[in-house]
Amino acid sequence: MWFSHVFRCRRVSVLAMVLCGAVAVTAHAAQSPLTLEAAVRQGLARAPLLDARSADIRAAREEAVRAGRLPDPSLTAGLSNYPVTGAEAFNLRADGMTMRTIGIGQTIPSRAARAADRTLAAAQIDAAESEHVAAAQTVRERIADAWIEVWATQQKRALLDELRSESALAVQITQARLRGGEGGATDALAARTEAATLDNRLEAVDADFIAAQAGLQRWLGPSVPVLAEAPDFGHLPVTADRLELHIDQQAPMQAWQAREQVAQAALAQARAARHPDWNVSVDYGRRAPGLPDMVTLQVGVSLPLFTRNRQDRGISAKQAQWDAVQADHEDARRAQREAVARAITSWQGWGRQIQRYQDTLLPLARDRARTALAGYRGGSAMQPWLDARRDEIEQRLAYAEALATHARLWAALAYLLPNSETTP
Repeated sequence: MWFSHVFRCRRVSVLAMVLCGAVAVTAHAAQSPLTLEAAVRQGLARAPLLDARSADIRAAREEAVRAGRLPDPSLTAGLSNYPVTGAEAFNLRADGMTMRTIGIGQTIPSRAARAADRTLAAAQIDAAESEHVAAAQTVRERIADAWIEVWATQQKRALLDELRSESALAVQITQARLRGGEGGATDALAARTEAATLDNRLEAVDADFIAAQAGLQRWLGPSVPVLAEAPDFGHLPVTADRLELHIDQQAPMQAWQAREQVAQAALAQARAARHPDWNVSVDYGRRAPGLPDMVTLQVGVSLPLFTRNRQDRGISAKQAQWDAVQADHEDARRAQREAVARAITSWQGWGRQIQRYQDTLLPLARDRARTALAGYRGGSAMQPWLDARRDEIEQRLAYAEALATHARLWAALAYLLPNSETTP
């Protein structure tokens, strides 16, 4: 009876495990393969870096609300005409002019200064938005690189895995020839060594695949579905002419125009310092009983009379900074134009190499290895097959690296220009 109870419990446990496995398989099957564009969209939606840039935009907009407004008024309180010497010293009632005062004052910056503050605040908003767009474009490219790394590792795994059957066949042939007295033990050991070496390469690729998945999980979370087919990396979604024409809109250039605006607004602030500021104050003074209270009204104005070594120096400094930003912008524009031209040329060159691998190099390497193995089966030496085999493995690895490099260059060019998903 006890055995029967244990058997039933085990049967229930096995059934539960089978059901859980079936549910997991069904859920995995229901999950559609992850395309490159879907990965980019999901990664953008959960990127903390973009949350940080959005917070910068909110901060700049909050600062812009108070830009150009009057500063807070000041409240004063004190004693006026209070005697401190003589026989009536420190007596509030000794002198009729002694009074307790309370007043309020307001500083009024010049209209030019307040306008410059508002212009600077608007420029800082534009700068924050440009940083957001540039960060979003950078994130798009990094997510695409992570997806491509997983995809390229899968391609490398598939290319090497295709050779395992031939390795097993070579081992069988050497064993058969050894048993038949036609081959030597050296050939059998060499074939087994070659098969083990291929297994080691596959193990290394599997480790690279796990590492690549970790890179993609950074952007998509712990659950990464099976990848879908890759897009056509031989065709850019944006033409090369358009990339060269819209240099200033590309991710590395996004912030430069806003930097110029900030520098120009800072120059306007420096020029506004030549305009006088005003201040107004009203004081109410209460005197001893029986004496009338008094009100004092004052209007003041700053006098920027000696501007040569003050305001003019500040204007010259801000002008030099603006000139520097403009020159840096032009230098960055030229560097970006060069980088785009180099990337386009390199992408096109890798595309031609990939086509040559597909049309010529890989088929020749495959035919050479098969011919050498067939020759060994017919009685020839083992070394030609070993040489052809190693060359074919190297060709396939080089082809996989070419695929990855070509795809990364595609991503670097495809995500240079912003779209609606990257605009805050």
